[in-house]
Amino acid sequence: MAKYDFDQLIPRRGTNSVKWDEEPAADILPMWVADMDFRTAPCVVEALRRRVEHGVYGYATVPESYYGAVTSWFARRHGWAPGADWILPVTGVIPALSAILRALTRPGDRVLVLTPVYNHFFIAIDNSGCSAAECELTYGDNRYTVDFDALERRAADPAVKLMLLCNPHNPAGRVWTPEELRRIGDICLRRDILVVADEIHCELVMPGFRYTPFASLSEEFARRSVTCASPSKAFNLAGVQVANIFAADAGLRERIARSLEINETGMISPFAIEALTAAYTDGAEWLDALNGYLWENYLFLRDYFARHLPQFPVLPLEGTYLVWADCRAAGLSSDTLTRRLLDEGRLHVNSGSMYGAAGEGFIRLNIACPRKLLAEGLDRLKRVLTT
Repeated sequence: MAKYDFDQLIPRRGTNSVKWDEEPAADILPMWVADMDFRTAPCVVEALRRRVEHGVYGYATVPESYYGAVTSWFARRHGWAPGADWILPVTGVIPALSAILRALTRPGDRVLVLTPVYNHFFIAIDNSGCSAAECELTYGDNRYTVDFDALERRAADPAVKLMLLCNPHNPAGRVWTPEELRRIGDICLRRDILVVADEIHCELVMPGFRYTPFASLSEEFARRSVTCASPSKAFNLAGVQVANIFAADAGLRERIARSLEINETGMISPFAIEALTAAYTDGAEWLDALNGYLWENYLFLRDYFARHLPQFPVLPLEGTYLVWADCRAAGLSSDTLTRRLLDEGRLHVNSGSMYGAAGEGFIRLNIACPRKLLAEGLDRLKRVLTT
């Protein structure tokens, strides 16, 4: 018997998700929002159990052991040694991005993004009074790559002051190579553009691929960038609300820290401290098992599409647990297709259009669930797409 039971069925995430406008019908299968249908690592459960039994849930000062757990994890796991003084704890990556944009841009600035890309990038950019400078990824041979000539042209706009980089990339599933990241970084350095790397999916990397922290590639890249990371995706801790901002440059760090104070998002809970410390100290074995299960889920999905839905290509999954599927052969807009899947199939997936115009015709499916649920979701998908 497997040491960790990822096939265990637990109450579905959709039934109590704050992202629903109203309580969802019990027959809807949620394969959309980016959290998991798995219990977190046992070490995290035990750490939180001890904290609950302590009985005092007041304000908490972040201890040195927290910073040590973060720096040690990244050094062991990813070969990157950020300084403990680089770290600013925050309640989540989305609040972090908003605080960073408010600190490092001015209304009217433009922010460079590679599309299709995580929809909250656009929300954070708009909320900061900036506008998005979209550079579409090149889609060919069932894979996305960066059009560096186009990126160079977008970066030449003097209004572009900052780039939001998604590494690994959501929703395309790419784990950017060191060579790709260096080319991105070199363009930004030449144009004096700050890079803000959202690396929240960094722990979710499939066999044969390796995540590279953008800031690890050179001292210059570290000095001219800010990184956001969190155990929330890999350890299913989104509701605990914990993340970290890494800023090597003291001036940038001070501006961001002030923005966190103004927005009151820099104070994390005692549960966040305990959960992160446990995950980064003792969670590696569980995480390896999780990634193995996710990879098998992806292979199951890829085989299912090849047998039953060959007209809809599934992109290779290098990282994340979010599968990007090309459904343009259906002849429907992404929004129309996802509405049909919800209404007729009782299956909730993400419309590609929410990730920018470059995502039109695609859908995003979350495969971080027991295989029995994945199989049920795929059957519902097939019924709608083949009707």
